[in-house]
Amino acid sequence: MTASELPPSLIRTLPGSSYTDPQIFALEQEKIFEQLWFCAVRASDLDKPGSFRTAQVGRESVLITRSRDDSVRAFLNICRHRGARLCTEEQGEVRRNFQCPYHAWTYGPDGKLVAAPNLAGMPDVDRTTYGLVPVHVREWLGYVWVCLADEPPSFEADVIGAATQRLGDPEAIERYRTEELAVGRRIRYEVRANWKLIVENFMECYHCATIHPELTDVLPEFAGGYAAQYYVGHGAEFADDAKGFTVDGSAGVDRIPTVSEDQDRRYYAITVKPQVFVNLVPDHVIVHRMFPLAADRTVVECDWLFLKDVVEAGRDVSRSVELFHRVNVQDFEACERCQPAMDSRAYRSGGVLVPSEHHIGAFHAWVTGRLGD
Repeated sequence: MTASELPPSLIRTLPGSSYTDPQIFALEQEKIFEQLWFCAVRASDLDKPGSFRTAQVGRESVLITRSRDDSVRAFLNICRHRGARLCTEEQGEVRRNFQCPYHAWTYGPDGKLVAAPNLAGMPDVDRTTYGLVPVHVREWLGYVWVCLADEPPSFEADVIGAATQRLGDPEAIERYRTEELAVGRRIRYEVRANWKLIVENFMECYHCATIHPELTDVLPEFAGGYAAQYYVGHGAEFADDAKGFTVDGSAGVDRIPTVSEDQDRRYYAITVKPQVFVNLVPDHVIVHRMFPLAADRTVVECDWLFLKDVVEAGRDVSRSVELFHRVNVQDFEACERCQPAMDSRAYRSGGVLVPSEHHIGAFHAWVTGRLGD
C-alpha cells in the first residue's frame, strides 16, 4: 500500500488549504453564502415597525427591518449614492426612515429613496431605481432567512426539505411550534476556526465520549460514537435516570404540548446547510446560526427557545442552557485546536474519516460541488 492509498475503513478529508486559504474562503462566500438561503435573525428581534438588525452574509452587510405594514424586508446595507454603510449598528430602531450619515440620502422602510439634499432639483432621478437594493426574504421557524441570489433556490427543498428529510416526517418539526417560542437565552461565541470544522464537528459523535461527559450522561448512546444526524427519523433517547435535557439530568421546564409521544424524551439534531443547526428536545429548541467572517474566524449565535409562558414568568432555565453551553464550549475549543494544524505539512493532503464519520464525506462533496471543483 502506497502512502497515498487508504485502507477501506478510512476516507480522505478535504485538504488543509480548504480551511485556511483566503481565496477558497472568498469563493465559498460567493458560491455558498451569497447564493443559498441564509438564516439571519430571529423575527421577534424585529418587534415593532422601524426596528432593524444587520447581518453579515458572505461579503455583504444586509439590513433587515420591519415595515409599517408589519412585513419583514431586507436590503443590502449600502447607500446608493457613494456606497457608505447605511446602518453601522448591529441593531436599533428608526422612527420613520433610514438616513445615510454621509450625505443624508434618506430611504423609507420599503427601500425607496424619499429624500436627499437638492433632490427636488434632480427630477430625472427615479426614487425607486435609486432605492436600496432588495434581498429575498422568507420566514420559517420564527427566523428571517435571506438570499442574495438573483434567482434564489427553492426554500421548500433546500431549507424545509432538509429538516423534514432528516426527521422522516414532514409534520415532525412543526410540532415544536418553534415560531411561537420565546428566546430564553442567547449566547454569542467567537470561534477561531473555519466554518467547515464546526459543521463537521456537529455532524459526528465520534468525539462525544471524549469531550462531552455531561451530554453522554443524558444521551448514553452518544458514548458509542453514534451520530445523531446519521439515521433518518431517529432521535437519541434520554437515559433512564434523566428527567430532562439538563446539565445534571434534573427535570427541565414545561414540555411543548404539541410534541408527540414518539418525540418525548428524545433529542433530534438537524443541519440545514450552509450555516444552521437545529436541536430539538421536548421542552425547548436550540438554534445555532453561524456567521463565517474569515477563513479562521466564525461567529456562532445560539438561541435557547422555550414556551413564552416559561420565559415571561422568569422560570429558571439555567440548567437547560448550561448543558448545551458546555457542549458548545467543548466543541468550539476542539475546532480551535484543529485550526492551526490545517496549515501543517502533515495535513497538506488532509486527514481521514473513520466509518462512523463517513457521512461527512457527503458534506465535503457538497462543498466542492458548490465551488465547481
